[in-house]
Amino acid sequence: MKTYNRFPLDLIRGKGSWVWDKKGRKYLDAVAGIATCSLGHSDKALIKSLSKQLKKLQHVSNLYGIPEQEELAQWLTSQSFAKSVFFCNSGAEANEAAIKLARKYGHIERNIDNPVILCSKESFHGRTLAAVSATGQTKYHKGFEPMVQGFQFFSYNDSESFENLFDTLERTGPQIAAVFIEPIQGEGGINIGKKSFFELLRKKCTHSNVLLIFDEVQTGMGRTGTLWGYEQLGIEPDVFTLAKGLGGGHAIGALLVNQLADVFQPGDHASTFGGNPFACRAALTVGKEIQKRDLLNKVTERGAQLKEGLIKLSNKYSDIFISTRGVGLIQGLVIKDNIKTTSLDIVKSALEEKLLLVSAGVKVLRIVPPLTITKKEINELLSRLDKCLMKLS
Repeated sequence: MKTYNRFPLDLIRGKGSWVWDKKGRKYLDAVAGIATCSLGHSDKALIKSLSKQLKKLQHVSNLYGIPEQEELAQWLTSQSFAKSVFFCNSGAEANEAAIKLARKYGHIERNIDNPVILCSKESFHGRTLAAVSATGQTKYHKGFEPMVQGFQFFSYNDSESFENLFDTLERTGPQIAAVFIEPIQGEGGINIGKKSFFELLRKKCTHSNVLLIFDEVQTGMGRTGTLWGYEQLGIEPDVFTLAKGLGGGHAIGALLVNQLADVFQPGDHASTFGGNPFACRAALTVGKEIQKRDLLNKVTERGAQLKEGLIKLSNKYSDIFISTRGVGLIQGLVIKDNIKTTSLDIVKSALEEKLLLVSAGVKVLRIVPPLTITKKEINELLSRLDKCLMKLS
């Protein structure tokens, strides 16, 4: 189906931070499957572990115990505040599971007949109907109305907007089941959460026994320089969702909960493919390689290098850019509103320089390379970006 406006590029192989098209042309990949290929392309550790797994077992069913799933759940909970994990196949599915969990929690723990979930404007939580209903961008709603009911929206990083909405709904008794938010808005424009704002969310949710849910589909698994995005904010949510970088390019999602939020019972939710041996082996390999290769420190170092270079480019091309945004290896360049240039224009121009980039909305250019990108490759990325911007300036 024509659901994608594809670029005129057919990619057939990759190695590390590089990919090749069918004509043999080599591109520096600063998209990484949209923040997904954590270890880059054709990683030796993944090849070895997944080849070995295919010789054993790739899929059974959650009707039976799955040792690889149990091992991954143990690793995830040992590395986070979480007590329990539900496995699925994608970010949208993880967020759907979080929405169902929030509603059940609202019913059984707060005795709410019609639970409300508070979400932020400019958010993005996925393309399924409930996930897109929780997404605070109307452009994703058009043509798919009516939206799923039960979501209300506040402005991101705006304490007054959040408190007004929260207090108004709770004035006559419990109505809110959860607050559902990204620690960094990815698709919404690489908007970084403010610590003071998120501390307020935690305080209000704790006081009213409301769940705080983080969508960490893009920020989880080391993308920010810490294993989880919530570590950047100094607080812990009750629930968080993962996908993208978790499997290093293989389809897996997860919903992680603390004791308070562990309300699912047998029959409440399920997945045929979720948590199968192959996907769990991929995620286990990614997690262990992040630790083995000290990638969190390397992401912090490469992120600082990338940020410094982007600031220089933002200043050099001040006719195009306002500023930079980002942390670790999720970085963005913010384009001026009063010019015709869009992020897509830069993405297309970068293709000519054999550089892959991605948009985060019309006016933000997103840069999310593999976590394994080297110092030399960051310099090459900045050089190629400079050349493409020179043409546009």
